[in-house]
Amino acid sequence: MEQVEQVAAYELIGWIASISMIFGYLPQALRTIRTRNTDGIAMPTFLMMGIGSFCFMLQGILHKPDILWALFLTNLVTTTCSAIVFGIKICNDCIKGNGKKS
Repeated sequence: MEQVEQVAAYELIGWIASISMIFGYLPQALRTIRTRNTDGIAMPTFLMMGIGSFCFMLQGILHKPDILWALFLTNLVTTTCSAIVFGIKICNDCIKGNGKKS
């Protein structure tokens, strides 16, 4: 019975982490998507966070024998938001002349 409790605790911790990550990340991403303001976003940092989220998403879906749903779903949300914000940032930087402020 002790092993079942450990697995349940492990799953609970994963879901708490998942929900915390999404609620921590999503408001900023939605604000950026809504306002299109990317002035405060550091491109290298944001790109690396997006790549990390994508890799964690793959790890969650490829885990054997069971998919790690909390890991997969959290990083699916953050990867999608990262890709959208990254696209907005690229467009904004191109409009401003490749990131050079006038």
